[in-house]
Amino acid sequence: MDDTDRELLALLQQDAGQSYANLGKAVGLSAGAAHERVRKLRERGVIRRTTVDVDPAAVGQGVLAFVMVDSTAWMGDRAQDFAAIPEILEAHVIAGAASVLVKVRTGTTEQLQDVLRRLYAIDGVSGTQATVSLETFFERPVSPGTG
Repeated sequence: MDDTDRELLALLQQDAGQSYANLGKAVGLSAGAAHERVRKLRERGVIRRTTVDVDPAAVGQGVLAFVMVDSTAWMGDRAQDFAAIPEILEAHVIAGAASVLVKVRTGTTEQLQDVLRRLYAIDGVSGTQATVSLETFFERPVSPGTG
């Protein structure tokens, strides 16, 4: 991956809907060359998907919580169980006092409580500790970096 690829990635992260002509102009390539580079980035798995950034509060998902999940067993083979709970946006096996860290979005704290109940239903889960976010200063996408 070279500097032009990194520039393209940064531009696409700002607005994935922009034309290849605009992308090419910004990095000094033709529209066709920009399209080919983006295609290759997709083929190599650098670009995993194209998505829309939705304001959670605008769609009734204003409660953000991070939940530490304690367990009595290894949780590394329970990915499907965590993925089956749609309110869980991310799930990470972690080192430390807890086994798994999940990011949860709901509309109300009552709905968050229901998610916690469903977490307890996963085999091996022995406890949870939820931290509710009061305000999000910012969330950053992964930076293409300088390699």
